[in-house]
Amino acid sequence: MVQVTVTPTVSLADEPVKICISGLKPKQLVTLRASVKDDKGFSFHSKAFYQGDAAGEVDLEHSEATGGDFRGVLPMGLFWTLRSLKPFHRLIKRDVIGSPFRITLDVYDSLHFEPVPAAQPVASQVLEKWFVAPGVQRIQIREGRLRGALYLPPGDGPFPGVIDMFGGIGGLVEFRSGLLASRGFVSLALPYFGYDDLPHVLHEVDLEYFEEAAELLLKHPKVLGPGVGVIAVSKGAEIALAMAAFLKQVKATVFINGLNAMNGNTLRYRDLHIPCIPYRGEGTLLTHSGAMDTRYVFGDPREPEYKDCVIPVEKAMGHILFVISGKDQSCHSKMMADEAMERLKQHGNKNGRLLFYPDAGHLVEPPSSPFCLASTSPGVPLPLMWGGELVPHAKAQEHSWQEIQRFLHLHLGQPLAGVSNLIHLTSP
Repeated sequence: MVQVTVTPTVSLADEPVKICISGLKPKQLVTLRASVKDDKGFSFHSKAFYQGDAAGEVDLEHSEATGGDFRGVLPMGLFWTLRSLKPFHRLIKRDVIGSPFRITLDVYDSLHFEPVPAAQPVASQVLEKWFVAPGVQRIQIREGRLRGALYLPPGDGPFPGVIDMFGGIGGLVEFRSGLLASRGFVSLALPYFGYDDLPHVLHEVDLEYFEEAAELLLKHPKVLGPGVGVIAVSKGAEIALAMAAFLKQVKATVFINGLNAMNGNTLRYRDLHIPCIPYRGEGTLLTHSGAMDTRYVFGDPREPEYKDCVIPVEKAMGHILFVISGKDQSCHSKMMADEAMERLKQHGNKNGRLLFYPDAGHLVEPPSSPFCLASTSPGVPLPLMWGGELVPHAKAQEHSWQEIQRFLHLHLGQPLAGVSNLIHLTSP
């Protein structure tokens, strides 16, 4: 009898799993297919072809995929390659607390090339990928101008506090905050436009809003002071860099593929005003897939006319980790990070560190997040190119996630109370 086993069947989304097939005939060819529905009911699929060994077994940690959506020995390849039949649709978890991703693994006799095989599987298994560990609490934030969701780890703490932000997608994005709380951080998922009564479109960055968020974290009894961290990508990373430069509360900043100058939106902080580099619509490149490469939409901050738009990163009192991709097709993030690092060096500052992944794309997310080459984005008429190559991008996500956690703990402190065992979860 053919069986597919997954160990563990319930785990956090950033944890690897072991997948094995047994009961095959020696050297039998099979198709292993993964499928999952997002919170809106859209289906995502991936597949790989394998050949059983002499004992009729396949172990993804050792067996080579001979085709399908990837080739080679890639134990998590089915998760990396999940994609929708709907073009440019990105798999993203919205309901972080209420439900996991329930991923079905199906084994089919012989090779099946169609996206959804007509044949019946000879074995199936369902696994759950959660974005919160047991005991993690979510608190809706609606205090003054602030909007968002606060994720608290189990235990008394105090724990290091982190503000978590995304980019042009807008709205409230919580999946990374849920995982951070599961790893021992108090995490505030902070929207800054496109959510609730916040501005529908971002016109100006008011840094006092983000300062209020830092103060809210520091006042919480579960947060280990005296400072907080920030982790952000894209437009959020641009804002995070400004927070590092001007807010004394920010002690550690994780800057993921962003810009080192204000672009498209001016910044205000009390009496301070930083003008912006205007977007250049003529810089948009349309790729053969129909998605936009936007790297040339952003002006070069090295040009003299834009010198006042550059964020004075040398003012940062805390530490900054630049997580940068070499095949980012959203912005010239490597050039921007190099400029920021050079500026730190010129001022004698040694508080910057750069992690560079030459073949990764823009969306560097927690491990096992599917590789997304391009997707639609709210308020943008055409899909956006993110860039990157499958395997090096996925490996960059695995490596950077561990480095990010080490960096935040190093500069914000370790939890003063243990977090429950998060390696093997049990179904709630």
